Amino acid sequence: MRHLNSGSKLGKQPAHRRAVLRSLVTNLFEHGRITTTLTRAKAARPVAEKMITLGKRDTLQSRRQAASYIMLPAVTQKLFSEIAPKFSDRAGGYTRIIHAGNRVSSRKRKKSRRRKKPQK
Repeated sequence: MRHLNSGSKLGKQPAHRRAVLRSLVTNLFEHGRITTTLTRAKAARPVAEKMITLGKRDTLQSRRQAASYIMLPAVTQKLFSEIAPKFSDRAGGYTRIIHAGNRVSSRKRKKSRRRKKPQK
């Protein structure tokens, strides 16, 4: 039974799934937005939210945790210096998923994932 088992397996083995999510989150923080499928966007959302929350804490331990997950050191630095301070007054909900049409080749639903703009 699948009761209370949340999250998507993305049709991949655990190591490959972790690598895909790490790549999605790293690219989201590096570029500000990514275009991916709905399932991947929904799977990456909680991970991205947790990374931004770590960035808001800004302790040595949170920096080490984020650096162990984010693939590029420059992106980790960007998370702590640019991205997290923008959300210092927001209590969650840092990202949103926007419908971007269907993929031409396979009719798969595409989504654009963006960081929300901080409230003023």
